[in-house]
Amino acid sequence: MISSQVFLFINSKCKHYFHNKLKPSKLAWTTMYRKQHKKDAAQEAVKKRRRATKKPYSRSIVGATLEVIQKKRAEKPEVRDAAREAALRDIKERIKKTKDEKKAKKAEFASKQQKIKGSIPKTAAPKAAKLGGGGGRR
Repeated sequence: MISSQVFLFINSKCKHYFHNKLKPSKLAWTTMYRKQHKKDAAQEAVKKRRRATKKPYSRSIVGATLEVIQKKRAEKPEVRDAAREAALRDIKERIKKTKDEKKAKKAEFASKQQKIKGSIPKTAAPKAAKLGGGGGRR
């Protein structure tokens, strides 16, 4: 009894078994043994309840009615694939168009810049006087 816990026993038989470190699950008359070996008659009488399984069902969602959903589910995969490919093609065309427009704008901007650069003649910048003291002693 290192933890200084006090144990109270029903009788001396239980006390002796405890001090000899005998497991209660190995003694046929203990409640632990009876539970482990399913000797409890009251528990056998109780029938286990079964949970009712939830069956999936269809209903309309915010974006689509039930008829639309069922129609989509019923259509053939070839039709669905064709629709998907058409949508992808449309998206790719839009992206390509925007890229071409950006390229054209860039080219136009670059040509304007060159015109501006070409029209201004380059002149040598006049040398500015150096700042600093008169170069005295250190």
